[in-house]
Amino acid sequence: MDYDQEASSVRFVAGIALLAAPETGNRTRRRIRKVAGELKESAGDHWEDLATDVKDKVDDAVRGARNRFLLKR
Repeated sequence: MDYDQEASSVRFVAGIALLAAPETGNRTRRRIRKVAGELKESAGDHWEDLATDVKDKVDDAVRGARNRFLLKR
């Protein structure tokens, strides 16, 4: 996850740099849209990964609880 945090930080700094860049408004807006799209895609990927991790942990917890319940019977 450290790599993901570093990549996110780099994208954030790049976004700020775009805002301060001495370019025409149209070009800057195009670049901002591009970076925003990339960030949106990256965020979606991270949410999917998180959802999968949570689902796996819940499944493991339910399976463990069922096993303990069946052993006590």
